[in-house]
Amino acid sequence: MKRILFVLFVLAGFSASAQEFKPFKVNLSVGYAKPLNSAASGGVLFAVEPKYGLSDNFDLGLRLEAAVVARGVVYNGNTATGDVGAFSSYLLTGNYLFGTGGIRPFLGVGVGFYSIGSAGTVVINDGQTNSNVTFVNDTKFGGMVRGGIKAGHFVAAVEYNAAPTTQNRLGNTTTTITSENSYLGIKVGFDIGGGRR
Repeated sequence: MKRILFVLFVLAGFSASAQEFKPFKVNLSVGYAKPLNSAASGGVLFAVEPKYGLSDNFDLGLRLEAAVVARGVVYNGNTATGDVGAFSSYLLTGNYLFGTGGIRPFLGVGVGFYSIGSAGTVVINDGQTNSNVTFVNDTKFGGMVRGGIKAGHFVAAVEYNAAPTTQNRLGNTTTTITSENSYLGIKVGFDIGGGRR
């Protein structure tokens, strides 16, 4: 019985070392963030995502990201651009990697909180006078879907970040001013750790 257990442990050890699967890794990425509002300007994003592999094909992670963009506002069909601010996000993520080769496509989702930076003071003309509207910081619950490719430790991905829209009123009027908070992220980076793949 002891010999059988010894042989099983030795085989399990060879199997683990042959696959070179290590569950813990950290992804570091940079990229381009493009708000979906037509009045908003794109900017840069930075992300750190520690991940734990439940298997060689499925990772759970925590994405911490900052996207620096200029917010846009829409009112009565018109648009205006606010100041540059940061969108921070804290999302629990899940990624599924396809295949076992050196180049692997993947899909992922995430849910969590988006901290929306202020747009500063936006000057809006309601047809009669100019008005100043300030969008303050806000925290929203949202989600993310992603698709990408992993080649060795190199990772490239496209992410759609669905953060709810912010709404304000123009002074004491009934005019509603909205700021679209969703944005598209295009990023490249690399995984530290995680074995060969």
